[in-house]
Amino acid sequence: MRAKATTQTVREDETPGDLPEGWALAPAGDVFTFVTSGSRGWAQYYAETGALFLRIANLNHDDIAIDLSQKKYVNPPRSAEGTRTRVKLRDLLISITADVGMVGLVKHDLGEAYINQHIALARLAEGLDDAYVSWYIASTGGQKQLGDLQRGATKVGLGLDDIRSINLPFAPLVEQRRIVAKIDELLEKVNVSRERLAKVPKILRAFRQAVLASACSGRLTEDWRTEEANTKDIAPIISSIQKRRESEANSPKEKERIRQIYTQSEEGDSGELPEGWGFVRLNKLCSSFEYGTSAKSQPSGKVPVLRMGNIQGGKINWTDLAYSSDRDEIRQYELTPQTVLFNRTNSPELVGKTAIYLGEHPAIFAGYLIKINRLPEIDARYLNFCLNTNYARDFCSRVKTDAVGQSNINAQKLGTFEVPFCTLGEQHEIARRVEALFKLADAIEMRVATATWRTEKLTQAILAKAFRGELVPTEAELARRERRTYEPASALLARIRTATNEDSNNGAPSKQEKRTAK
Repeated sequence: MRAKATTQTVREDETPGDLPEGWALAPAGDVFTFVTSGSRGWAQYYAETGALFLRIANLNHDDIAIDLSQKKYVNPPRSAEGTRTRVKLRDLLISITADVGMVGLVKHDLGEAYINQHIALARLAEGLDDAYVSWYIASTGGQKQLGDLQRGATKVGLGLDDIRSINLPFAPLVEQRRIVAKIDELLEKVNVSRERLAKVPKILRAFRQAVLASACSGRLTEDWRTEEANTKDIAPIISSIQKRRESEANSPKEKERIRQIYTQSEEGDSGELPEGWGFVRLNKLCSSFEYGTSAKSQPSGKVPVLRMGNIQGGKINWTDLAYSSDRDEIRQYELTPQTVLFNRTNSPELVGKTAIYLGEHPAIFAGYLIKINRLPEIDARYLNFCLNTNYARDFCSRVKTDAVGQSNINAQKLGTFEVPFCTLGEQHEIARRVEALFKLADAIEMRVATATWRTEKLTQAILAKAFRGELVPTEAELARRERRTYEPASALLARIRTATNEDSNNGAPSKQEKRTAK
């Protein structure tokens, strides 16, 4: 049971707050025997190997481990400055500029290591648990105190006296150790959950690609074809499309151009597809391909201009929009629902992104996109799915033209993409099934996002409970239950202050300084 401390000795400048029984507050300056910041101007000592040079990049929020995934080395000067900033075992490192308040505890021997000027180094007196203090500074309570002390209009930071001034809530020593052990136990489980959740998006991406591969190879609707006894061959469909397009041609030249399209043969092996299916060039299934507007878009206006950044995962992303208010431009490039858009210019890995415009909002499209004017024999949803398969990505990699930092696929090349084509009825069924499976994947993705968000909050929730005395039984509770005495934190802190004052009065180095000097 938590209770407000009533018998602890607390200094006048301390605010006890609602502390558990047996706990006490102390300014960090009372328990840190040494506080310093790192050295400036050490760029001249950078080296390929040598002593570690710890920076803000080596510290974390919500984790007191030193991150050594990014290493920098120095050959330090042999001077008092170098000795002063050398890191020892059990040192607490705290970022004091830029991303203020990140914490690292030196739990293992790092060999020869130093800190730069953006980090403060603090050494804790004997008799206290260094991990306990580190976790408190990393907690919301510690971070709030450091945040309130930040100064600077354009470049915020902390001074060493700021670090000394923050109040630390201390439990009795044995309770500190129990709290740290429990934090470690719980955070290990949190980390396992975080790692497992981090794998799910990759699994879902693979699942969606597997669905698309199954859909566009005919495997997804194998049962449907059996039930419908649908093995209608596509050859008469393509022949009918050709005749209709030739009859609608506006000139002999256009008619000849259309005829030439249908004389081109496909390279794909239609024998790999189900009976009745076949590979068909996209230009045989579309009336034309149109480029979007090249006019400069505006940050506001009447109608959104969809750009390459708005094509995301086969869908239109309606954030980060640009606009147009030009009537002629809107009339010329206005999109109709069920239109497939193809990103013709982008980085090599992103060129060829495709999405379907469903008519959610009136919109036009920009010049880096191609509007695919499909014929009624091909379902827009099915076409969009085909163009988002790995098979389509491989096609884009083959036909793209590379320039400096950019790749391009023009309309003529896009027209050569070979669609695994089937009857319109089966296309509708494929689209229906894919959408149902994608809806399931989207629901899982949302649940994973929620779980991930909650997991990210767990560390601070655990720390909050820890420093309210709610994570493990307090020493006061256990002492009453076991009918024994215990040493409250106030007595522990008084003993540390006495030892520190004696060392200071004698002009001798403290026990901590003796230990770290070895």
